[in-house]
Amino acid sequence: MTAREVDELFAALADPTRRRVVQLLGEQPRRAGELARAAGVSAPVVSRHLRILLAAGVVTDERVAGDARLRVFRLRHESLVALQAWLDQVQAQWTEQLGAFKRHVEAGAARRGEPAASRAADEGEERP
Repeated sequence: MTAREVDELFAALADPTRRRVVQLLGEQPRRAGELARAAGVSAPVVSRHLRILLAAGVVTDERVAGDARLRVFRLRHESLVALQAWLDQVQAQWTEQLGAFKRHVEAGAARRGEPAASRAADEGEERP
């Protein structure tokens, strides 16, 4: 996932109404009117939010056979899976950084000759 795609996804999901639409579509595909009623907003408002979600790739739409005026909106799980993968990567980087910091602190304490039990107490851990 590129930085631009991540930015677009976060921008699209920054709005509480759009997050509500995503939650509703996570339950089942819906028409715009259904989304407007369930989200408690007007049809023009939900239409603007759907355009943003479509542009960001969060949702997709399809025409209803027999009535080209009706569209059913669905959540694109691929976009959320890609976002989760990006978040997992960021979390892994932070975990590694925190682990490196912990090792650094422990090595400094060991050089100063502090016993492991006192280091644990200083770090807020309980002694056995």
